[in-house]
Amino acid sequence: MPTALITGSAGFIGFNLTRRLIAEGWSVVGIDCETATYDPALKTARRTRLEDEADYTHLDARIEAPGVLKAALAEHRPEIVVHLAAEAGVRPSIADPRRYVEANILGTFELLEALRETPVRHALLASTSSAYGANTEMPYAETMRADWPVSPYAATKRATEVLAHSHSHIFDLPITMFRFFTVYGPWGRPDMAYYLFTDAILAGRPIKVFNHGEMRRDFVFIDDLLEAILRLFDTVPERPAEGSVPEGDSLSPVAPFRLVNIGKSAPDTLGAFIAEIERALGQEAKKEMLPMQQGDVLATWADASLLERLTGYKPSTPLSEGIPRFVDWYRAYHGKNRPD
Repeated sequence: MPTALITGSAGFIGFNLTRRLIAEGWSVVGIDCETATYDPALKTARRTRLEDEADYTHLDARIEAPGVLKAALAEHRPEIVVHLAAEAGVRPSIADPRRYVEANILGTFELLEALRETPVRHALLASTSSAYGANTEMPYAETMRADWPVSPYAATKRATEVLAHSHSHIFDLPITMFRFFTVYGPWGRPDMAYYLFTDAILAGRPIKVFNHGEMRRDFVFIDDLLEAILRLFDTVPERPAEGSVPEGDSLSPVAPFRLVNIGKSAPDTLGAFIAEIERALGQEAKKEMLPMQQGDVLATWADASLLERLTGYKPSTPLSEGIPRFVDWYRAYHGKNRPD
C-alpha cells in the first residue's frame, strides 16, 4: 500500500484529496492544526470523518514548527507529498500579513528542508492563480512573468515557488507546483464567496456583489481538481538534458521543477455564478452592489494546455453541474432546507 503525506488534511482540498486517495488504496498521513481562519467546527468535522478511516493517520501540528515535518517524513517515509497547508485568502492577508508569512513561507521552508533529508518520489506543492498578480494578458500561462503580486497572500505563495525552485535545483528534489484557480464544491471553505452567498440567500440577507458582478473567475469544481492532482502524481519532472525545455513547458532548465495551472480554461462572470446559486436554491438573492475591493483582480483565466498535455486531462465541470452538488451538500450538512 503506497503512502502519501498530505499537509492541510483537514482543509477543503486536503480533506477531499485524502478521502479520494484512501478510496483508491493509499495510506495517508495527514497534518493539520485546525486554525480558526474560519469556523473550526467544519475542520473538526472533516478530521473526524478521516479518523474513521483505517488507512488514515492524523498529526495535529503546525507545519512551520521547526522539525515537525522532518520527523513526520522520517517516520512514515511517504512516496508522495502533497503540500496544501496554508493561510489562504486575499483580503485577510492585507489585515494580517505576518500570519501569512509564517504559515506559507516558513511552513514551506520546513517542508523543503525535510525533503532534503527524506526525499520522496514526487513532491506536489500548492500555489495559486493569484501569483499572476497584475498581469492583464489572458489566459494565464505558466511561462508568463509573475512579478507583480497585488496582495500579501499572492506574494507569499509566489515566494514559495521561488524557494521551492532553489531547493529543487540544489538538492535535485522533483517538485511540481500547481497554481489553483477558483476551487469550489462540497466541504468547501465558509469564507469563500459561493458559501457566503448560499448562507446569506437562505437566511434572507443581502449578498455583497463586488464590481457590480463584472468580474470573471475560472471556477474549478473540486472533483476536477482532485483528478488533475492525482494524474500529476506520475508526471514527475526531470532536470532537462543540457537545459533543453520543450516550447510551452514551464519545466525549469536547471532543476526537476515545474509549474502547472489547474483551471477550466473557461471563465464565468460573477453574475452568472450567482445566478446558478439562485437557480439551485430556488430563491433570488438580495444584492448589494459594491466597487472592487483592494487586492482583488478583475479576472482569472487559466491556460490549462500544459496540464492536458502532461496528463491527458482538463477540468470541465460546468457551474450548472457543480453548484447544485455544493448546494445539496450545504443543505444536508447545515440541516437547512434539507432535500427529501
